Amino acid sequence: MGNESGAAGAAVIGEHYDERSPIGDELRDGQIHMWYWYDDEDDAPLTEAVHRVSRKVADTLGLRPGEHVLDAGCGPGATAIYLARTFGVRVTGVNVSGFEIDKARQRAAAAGLTGQVGFEYGDYAALTHPDGTFDAVLALESLQNAADLGQVLGELFRVLRPGGRLTFSDFSLESDAEPHRIAKFMETLKLPVLPTLPEWLDHLRAVGFDIEEYTQCGPRVFGRKAKYLRVAMSGRDAVAAKFGDEAVSEFSRLHSGFFAPRRDQIGYVIVSARKPHR
Repeated sequence: MGNESGAAGAAVIGEHYDERSPIGDELRDGQIHMWYWYDDEDDAPLTEAVHRVSRKVADTLGLRPGEHVLDAGCGPGATAIYLARTFGVRVTGVNVSGFEIDKARQRAAAAGLTGQVGFEYGDYAALTHPDGTFDAVLALESLQNAADLGQVLGELFRVLRPGGRLTFSDFSLESDAEPHRIAKFMETLKLPVLPTLPEWLDHLRAVGFDIEEYTQCGPRVFGRKAKYLRVAMSGRDAVAAKFGDEAVSEFSRLHSGFFAPRRDQIGYVIVSARKPHR
């Protein structure tokens, strides 16, 4: 995505998140990704349910103190700060949302981690870092917006050292019945493609990655969309007090297509892979 059309596409994605992330950041405390509830009786608050995904994804990377991690599509910074504090790693976050980069830098400064965690405005399809810069790459629901998934994965492969690891979480297609529901979901999230789990694995192998672990946890993620709506609505008044009723109503309107598919149509995969030593 280093050409003009790629840059334009990245700008559109940046605007997409600039528009939606202020309220999303408030609701989820700096983590603009999905939730994980064990069942409908699970009483974890939304911020904890979202942080469970951060933990599940990060744990598969096997991070070691002193390693350098790329957070590709880093959101408003809470996950990068969690990685630095928990694993003692250095983190570079890259993002095309100006709002999210600003929030991420504010969070790092407030946490006293500006020497350990840095954030860059940029496109993960055209990174400025030399080959082999990073020990690990984390991508939480950011690959879904790649205009050219092969190019992005190739770029992440390039900046990993031999033996370096990649873990991502993202949506997957579980059923192509009622395609109009899927189309509305994809349009709302600006998804160029929606791979099945086997297709995700094929994309990784095509650029040279060795697959090491994968899981499908969609029933506890998108499958809990009704629970999310109940929990989010319980906090509506507090969010409206900060942003106004009109802004909250617009936020809900912008996300209405997200809820269009049936719960069994959309999966959620976590995949770990490694760049071979050879």
